[in-house]
Amino acid sequence: MPGGDMKTPLLADSDSDAPGPLPRLPGNPVVGIIGSGDYSRSLAIRLVASGFGVVVGSRNPQRIASGLFPEGVQLRSQREAVDGADRVVFAALYPEHYHTLAGLRDGLAGKVLVDVSNATRLNSGEPSHAERLAELFPQSRVVKGFNVISAWALQAGAHDGSRQVLICSDCCDSKAAVVQLVRRLGFSPVDLGGLAASRAIEEAPLHLFPPWGGPVLVTLLLFLFFYGYNFLRRVLLPYLDHGENNFYQLPLQTVNQTLPAVALVTLALVYLPGLVAAVLQLGRGTKYERFPGWLDRWLCRRKQLGLLSFLCAGAHAVYSMCLTLRRAAGYTLLNAAYRQVKAGVENSWVEQQVWRSDLYLSCGILGLGVLTLLAITSLPSVGNALNWREFTFVQSGLGYAALTLSIMHTLFFGWDFAFSSLAYPYFLPPVFLLALILPCIVLVGRVLLALPCLTFRLAKIRRGWESSRHRRCPRDQEPIEEAPPQNFGDV
Repeated sequence: MPGGDMKTPLLADSDSDAPGPLPRLPGNPVVGIIGSGDYSRSLAIRLVASGFGVVVGSRNPQRIASGLFPEGVQLRSQREAVDGADRVVFAALYPEHYHTLAGLRDGLAGKVLVDVSNATRLNSGEPSHAERLAELFPQSRVVKGFNVISAWALQAGAHDGSRQVLICSDCCDSKAAVVQLVRRLGFSPVDLGGLAASRAIEEAPLHLFPPWGGPVLVTLLLFLFFYGYNFLRRVLLPYLDHGENNFYQLPLQTVNQTLPAVALVTLALVYLPGLVAAVLQLGRGTKYERFPGWLDRWLCRRKQLGLLSFLCAGAHAVYSMCLTLRRAAGYTLLNAAYRQVKAGVENSWVEQQVWRSDLYLSCGILGLGVLTLLAITSLPSVGNALNWREFTFVQSGLGYAALTLSIMHTLFFGWDFAFSSLAYPYFLPPVFLLALILPCIVLVGRVLLALPCLTFRLAKIRRGWESSRHRRCPRDQEPIEEAPPQNFGDV
């Protein structure tokens, strides 16, 4: 929030050094904050902007620089801040200093004490900071919250994207008061239950893109495999065999040959788990048996795999456009022209090669365009505007269209080269043949599942029908609870 907005106080004017009653607007309570650091300042700015009265408690209020906090905020001692707060008090200090607040136990009795601290490491096995605070202040109502909101988000407000505040507490009334305060500040409260959930809330900011770990690792391993294969086949073996120096290809040309293979295989991995899930349901004859854990995790990571496939495909397009800018491309073109002149060839036009290049370029451009559409619809702001049928059509129907176009792009690129003996130096197949194996399996599997005999049976199973071996006798039959919907998407 711009600093200029704070020059006009939303609360009555007050002198931060003057004693006396705390100012407030009618119907707006005074919120206390223990601590005078950066987070305390940001929280005070947001509270004042939302119409709350704020009193900040510091061990030495006189040491706080003038103008650090917005006008309308009272700077007092910790004891005065606790006594001046109506009901809610924020503990905005490091957990190792919680024991210094023991003298405020009587003043905090009966008040809502909000712990905003984060964990220092994952899976420590120790009680959470909020649980420790509840032990230190048994007469207070400890609520865990606001730790997932940064100081910048507090100053920027809720207009800078969707901001959720995770909250938990053993006291329902105190939790409801904090939920109401969160809404007043313009954020979205998320109730996670009792204080036992505080450890997970404290560790939430320490996780680094948890859904992306597996997909990134898979993509990286695929890149290393195809890059190493290209290096072995086109650089290292020719050098060891007859001294051909192709090491200049490593920074750009080898990378550009690797990226499309990684993009194609990663895109196939997006739709393969859906086929596996469909085959399992057809074989079991029921939808009420849970999938294996690895398949569940795979199904939940398809969005990340799809975005990584789009990243590799986009990088491949940029690299391809830069190929003609290389100095090596200029030398190659000049050498080819010299050989043509020396051979006396007046017209080097080859109809087959013209069709090949136009077809594979066209399929590649269309495939990248559809992948771009898939990536855009994966954004929450776009995906939330689609109903379920529209989202399924885009992610499943257009997804298979992108996979088909990508396969056609690769096939037109290879043309009949795969049937030439020159394509297998050192008995190693070209990389595009290796990259086509899994996508073709996925595409053939999707065509087989589209057969009426399998489609109708799969639709019946997903509507609750079960095969005879899963049906029980009426006297043994118990009510079957509807299983939560599983994320198939592309089946």
